[in-house]
Amino acid sequence: MAGAIIENMSTKKLVIVGVILLLFQAFSFMVGGLIAPSPTTAVHYLATKCVEDAKTDQTTKWFMPWGPNQCHKIQDFKEAFSKKIEANHIVFAVHIPLPNKEMSPWFQFMLVVLQFDIAFKMYNQIGKGNSVATIDVGLAYRDDMLGEWTEMAHSIEQRKLGCNFTTTKTYENEGRYYECDLLPFMELGNVAHKYYLLNIRLPVKERNKINVGIGEIKDIRLVVSSGIHQNGGFTKVWFAMKTFLTPSILIILVWYWRRITLMTRPPVLLEKVIFALGLCMTFINIPVEWFSVGFNWTWMLLFGDIRQGIFYAMLLSFWIIFCGEHLMDQTERNRFSIYWKQVGPIVFGSFCLFIFDMCERGVQLKNPFYSIWASDVGIELAMAFIIVAGICACLYFLFLCFMVFQVFRNISGKRSSLPAMTKARRLHYEGLIFRFKFLMLVTLTCAAMTVIFFIISQVNEGHWHWGDYTVQVNSAFFTGIYGMWNLYVFAIMFLYAPSHKRYGDEQSRGASGEDIQLTTTITHVDGPTEIYKMTGKGAQE
Repeated sequence: MAGAIIENMSTKKLVIVGVILLLFQAFSFMVGGLIAPSPTTAVHYLATKCVEDAKTDQTTKWFMPWGPNQCHKIQDFKEAFSKKIEANHIVFAVHIPLPNKEMSPWFQFMLVVLQFDIAFKMYNQIGKGNSVATIDVGLAYRDDMLGEWTEMAHSIEQRKLGCNFTTTKTYENEGRYYECDLLPFMELGNVAHKYYLLNIRLPVKERNKINVGIGEIKDIRLVVSSGIHQNGGFTKVWFAMKTFLTPSILIILVWYWRRITLMTRPPVLLEKVIFALGLCMTFINIPVEWFSVGFNWTWMLLFGDIRQGIFYAMLLSFWIIFCGEHLMDQTERNRFSIYWKQVGPIVFGSFCLFIFDMCERGVQLKNPFYSIWASDVGIELAMAFIIVAGICACLYFLFLCFMVFQVFRNISGKRSSLPAMTKARRLHYEGLIFRFKFLMLVTLTCAAMTVIFFIISQVNEGHWHWGDYTVQVNSAFFTGIYGMWNLYVFAIMFLYAPSHKRYGDEQSRGASGEDIQLTTTITHVDGPTEIYKMTGKGAQE
């Protein structure tokens, strides 16, 4: 009876394979923990106050905070008041990066958050309720310190101020600062240029109530987070992992499908789903990010999210089908249509993820200053989405645990047929059951880690917008989970590939009656393993 490799490979060889995979798993965590630096790093900038006056070269649109062509600067607004400089003529300039440094395509992305330093004044307090700052901002780039700036984006944005004054509002406390939340400001999907310049204006129009009732703004601070450490270490390690894993998964995928096609029977649903999972793993592995180092592909973040969403949907669907195909009460197994109630919500949730991503990163392809977190409705929707996504992920895991429990219970019911067999035959089937149960426990562990990673990723993506920029996912967690997915998919394709080895031909001929006792009613059912056949509805007596 030829079956899958998980059934026919000797225990010694299976243990060796398991140890090798475990060592690779440990190595994937160590790569992130010991070799790769932190995935992101934050650099703080204080905007320079430039004055747009008659001395300014009107042909020069951009204001540089330092360098040979630096702008005319003032130290504070007292100086502006003494020189009769209006607020509309003050430009806050920020050069990214700091002097004597360069940005690099290895940074992959750039996230910028903004914080106002607002002093309390009795005559100029922040208004109660919805105090909104209107920001006129422009972004420019260049690749030569002496070159001209080229405009990259320009927009007029509104950000709601979230500021609290923790002491009593009296004249004695004038000059103390409000405690203000960080505000989402800008996100670039690619860092293709060496130098970036931000010019920020806060236009005041009392007639139109623009920037009225926002307090006395003293300074503007920016926190710039790049997608890798300053030396580009994490991106290089990440790319190296993808470059190594892509051919590994592709080779095992081709090998697996070739073995499937060599069989006389057509592939069953479980084998097709395993092949589809391998395809999705290969798709997410392909290191197309290498091209972003040489090309200005601003859509790479969005494309990466789409790839990961497709993999999530396939992986979650696979686990449902993998368990369902081993349940006795599946009267119509080997048909994808019977799983629509379980797979349908997964596909719908993935589609919602795509829409949510398009609402922000899709718009940011044209306007990097857009943020769904900038409005009350956007904040409520984003928060609700993260909470609901986390709850659904937990419910999915609980449902998967229930399905695994059902599978274990069904297999345990079949073990009642084992005592009537010969010792060798009984030990063989007990070994198959133990191997399958161990694989199911590994599957549950992988599912648990995936759910945890998904929830932490959602929280980590939103932590800048919540104002707590100390939360950070460790590099080892990224590389470890990514390595776990690849090793799990590799193991599934390897173990469920058809084996050319036949177990116990002599025992099979000598125990034909025992075979009938356990599997006579499913001789018409084809499947990848004996456990698969044994747990089918047709096996019930």
